[in-house]
Amino acid sequence: MLQLDRIRRQFDGAHGGVRAVDDVSLELPPGGRLAIMGPSGSGKSTLLAIVGGLEPPTSGRVTLDGVDPYLLDAAARAAFRNRRIGFVFQEHHLLDGCTALDNVLVPALAEGGASVDLVARGVLLLERVGLGARRDHLPGELSGGERQRVAIARALLRSPRLVLADEPTGQLDSRTAAAVTGLLCDLADESGSMLVVVTHDAGVAGRVGGVRRMHDGRIEP
Repeated sequence: MLQLDRIRRQFDGAHGGVRAVDDVSLELPPGGRLAIMGPSGSGKSTLLAIVGGLEPPTSGRVTLDGVDPYLLDAAARAAFRNRRIGFVFQEHHLLDGCTALDNVLVPALAEGGASVDLVARGVLLLERVGLGARRDHLPGELSGGERQRVAIARALLRSPRLVLADEPTGQLDSRTAAAVTGLLCDLADESGSMLVVVTHDAGVAGRVGGVRRMHDGRIEP
C-alpha cells in the first residue's frame, strides 16, 4: 500500500515562502490506480517527486509497503527507488547512444548489470509495447510515441510496486496518447503495480481511473 500522511512541501525565498504541497493525505491499495489533475503550478509534479523518493517533504510521512524512504540513507533510498518504483516522464529521457533494449535495461545497471532473466523480460516488454522488431534501434530512429513506449517498458522492467508517470502523453497527439495510456495501464495491471499518473488530459485521466484534482497544493475532496 502507498500511504501519504499530511504531506507538506514548503519552498522558502527572499520574498516569502511557497507551500507547493499543503497537507495532502491519501492511500492507494495494491494494484490501485490514481490520476491527479490540476492546473500548472498546483503542486502535482512536486507531490509526485515526494512520492517517488526524489524530494523530501517539509513535514508529513510517505510510506510504500510500510517503508518510509526518507528514513533511509542516500544509498539505501536509491536502491529502494530502483527496485520498488518505476518512473515515466513527459520527456522520455532515453540515452541517445543506446539501443531500445539497452535503454529498457538501464535500471539494472545500478546493481551491476542485467541478469539473463532481466534481459529476457526486457525483450518481452518491448514485444508487449509493439517494438520487438525495433529493439536494436537507437532513440533517434524511433517516433515520439515509440520512444515513450520504450520509457514505459524501462519503468516496468523490475515489476515495481509503484509506477509514477508525470504527463507521460504531454508531447503526443491524441491517438498516440490514448494508445500509450492503454499500454501503461495494461502493463501496470499485469505487473500488479500501483499506478499514479499526473496529467492535464481528461481522456488520459479517465482511462487511468480514480481521478483526483489538485489545486493550490491541496487534493480536493
